[in-house]
Amino acid sequence: MDADAVRERSGALPREPGVYRFLDGESDDATVLYVGKAVDLRDRVRSYADPRGERIRKMVTRAETVDTVVTDTETQALLLEANLIKRHQPRYNVRLKDDKSYPLVQLTDHPVPRIEITRDPDENATVYGPFTDKGRLETVRKAIRETYGLRGCSDHKYHNRDRPCLDYDMGLCTAPCTGEISEEAYREDCEAVRRFFEGETGVVADPLRREMEAAAQNREFERAGNLRDRLEAVESLHRSGSDAVADPGESERAVDVLGVAIEGERATVARLRSSDGSLVERERHRLDAPEGEHAGAVLGAFVAQYYAEREMPDALLLSDRPDDEELLAWLDGEGVDVRVPGAGREATLVELALKNARRQGGDRDETRALADALGIESADRIEGFDVSHAQGSDVVGSDVAFVDGSPEKADYRRKGLPERNDDYANMRTLVRWRAERAVEGRDDRPDPDLLLIDGGEGQLGAARDALAETSWDVPVVALAKAEELVVTPDGVENWPDDAPHLHLLQRVRDEAHRFAVQYHQSLRDDVSTPLDAVPGVGPETRKRLLRHFGSVEAIREASRDALQSVEGVGEATAESIERQL
Repeated sequence: MDADAVRERSGALPREPGVYRFLDGESDDATVLYVGKAVDLRDRVRSYADPRGERIRKMVTRAETVDTVVTDTETQALLLEANLIKRHQPRYNVRLKDDKSYPLVQLTDHPVPRIEITRDPDENATVYGPFTDKGRLETVRKAIRETYGLRGCSDHKYHNRDRPCLDYDMGLCTAPCTGEISEEAYREDCEAVRRFFEGETGVVADPLRREMEAAAQNREFERAGNLRDRLEAVESLHRSGSDAVADPGESERAVDVLGVAIEGERATVARLRSSDGSLVERERHRLDAPEGEHAGAVLGAFVAQYYAEREMPDALLLSDRPDDEELLAWLDGEGVDVRVPGAGREATLVELALKNARRQGGDRDETRALADALGIESADRIEGFDVSHAQGSDVVGSDVAFVDGSPEKADYRRKGLPERNDDYANMRTLVRWRAERAVEGRDDRPDPDLLLIDGGEGQLGAARDALAETSWDVPVVALAKAEELVVTPDGVENWPDDAPHLHLLQRVRDEAHRFAVQYHQSLRDDVSTPLDAVPGVGPETRKRLLRHFGSVEAIREASRDALQSVEGVGEATAESIERQL
């Protein structure tokens, strides 16, 4: 786009707060180049007709179109911008790569909508937010369900029911699934909930207040207290465009100290947490930062993206002051005191954070050393795969993720596989499943820098076949348990036992194995046996019997005295087992 095209497009935009995206095309699969927020969308987008820096000038030249989303408040624009940066990872934004998005509320596009909290809304759903405090949002969602009875169940559980579920008995759902409420009446309740999220707080707050006052009059003080807490959460949801404002008189019990170091197009932010005067946490986070971005801008982007579902500190001590006035206004509204200290103990803490950001060592050294040893660009994000089964039955696969050397458990996945006693075929199916989801854009996780297969040459070959079949271009190696040899497409590596990059692969491999075995065991525990029909034998007793005897056949052949030696099996139960089996 040239300057005239930018001016022409901006002229049609509203003078309202919102978020804008520069894209490299007009199709649905166009790449997002840059995401920004604005108090006035028209003025902000028009400013790109004369970009201030060379980086932004290149971005505008590559862009073919701009789209916008209008928000109710500047705070919502700030949070939505962080969500979109996390989702699209635009090349020209500062991007925190290992964090989560802000939570949203959606009413699904069904004749009988369900209400749920999500970070990845359905395409046609009605979506509200984003919000910063997921715990508070859960409280509000429960209050809404208790007031209007909106369902929260999946479509699978909703369809083909012949009686209401437990949510109906608990007063959380009006059970449209079995016709306890008509669809027309249910849609009226949904409309009331929509009015609440659009700003009409009293739609939910007034019924809660009446119920709280009635409980207090009836001396049901515990219930009244619970209702008061829900009422407070409901009334605070729309303050400052999002969540509640912290009490400005509250003492600073928790202080986060942030220091940033930038090297080329990569940045590291070190975060120290000081609680009641003592350092209790130290961690570092990697960001992609376009070359030339200054420290204040990187810290501002980190703060907006990092505090997605985390409790805000009472104060932020920063090595550089963010130049984003809307971000600073949001933090002020949340009751967070932002300081860039120049001397004293606070300045010493900031200097310590800077040393942590600049240091070369720890997790980043492991990932860098691993990338160098394998000759790949990066090993910051690794996914590990393993398969578990019992002689071909209950076959399951695990897919675990590590970011900067640490488990990223929110990105763990598991997969049931066809029943067969063929480790190579099972691994090929598992990796192909992951690869197809990535290539087709159905996996919400970023592509890994490296795949690690639990096994040797055979498993590695199966994984490579799956990658070739799907054209997913990701480096892959295997780690064999017996001698801890790293098997690569080019040969076998025998690294020293104390090599930190070998230890990193071992941690990923062991976690993939643990996660697969855990899933496999849960499936085996769910398998029905003839013991399920024995009176007096519940799930725990069944597990004890199977662990003790090893099989149902061995239980069938055991004497009554042997049965009674198992904890929880008395004379009557032993007699029932003998009779039933």
